Amino acid sequence: MRPTSATSAPALVLLAALAAGCSSTSGPTTTTGGAPVSSSSGSSPASTKAHPSGPATSSTPSAPHATEFNPPGDIPDDAVFVDHVAPRSHVHFMVPEGWAETTSGGVATFTDKYNSVSIEVRPRGSAPTVASARKHDVPELRRTVPSFAAGDITTVTRQHGSAVHITYLLDSAPNPVTDKVVRDVAERFEFWHAGEEAILTLTGPEHADNVDPWQIVSDSLQWK
Repeated sequence: MRPTSATSAPALVLLAALAAGCSSTSGPTTTTGGAPVSSSSGSSPASTKAHPSGPATSSTPSAPHATEFNPPGDIPDDAVFVDHVAPRSHVHFMVPEGWAETTSGGVATFTDKYNSVSIEVRPRGSAPTVASARKHDVPELRRTVPSFAAGDITTVTRQHGSAVHITYLLDSAPNPVTDKVVRDVAERFEFWHAGEEAILTLTGPEHADNVDPWQIVSDSLQWK
């Protein structure tokens, strides 16, 4: 029976060594994207993405309120100017061709899109001045013009004479569809001749570039 015992002893030693090697492994491993990850090391990147550590937040601001578009209102460079006569007077002036004309209370107004030209001729014993405009005309405008904001008051020279020049801001009439208004700028010229005052008012959107057309219109005014 000794040969049998001698033969089985090495086998027992080998089995013991294998058992010891297996017991030194810390645990099973899994793979994520081909790289081994120990199950004892914590959550995998995938589980972190699925379960964020805090509540979700958004950095996108809320949509702003709608803002009224301020139209450019530039008069075309190729506009053709035609002669007109103010109601019940001998005052001539030029307006771009094709503008719609309305007359009310002795004031003639020509309009196209966002721009307008108005003329009123009335008796006046003496020529207007910057002082008289500041004392009388500006307070009247403040009472009658929507959202009036005063600008400059100066004396300017035009082709057929001088005039008191008043600038101011105002709100346009509300759009019949949107009920919104456009912020306008007005240039008011007060001409005087032989006991008559001609008030020429040019109006358009605040940021429009109408310097040249308004120069043509104001240069054209004259008594004939």
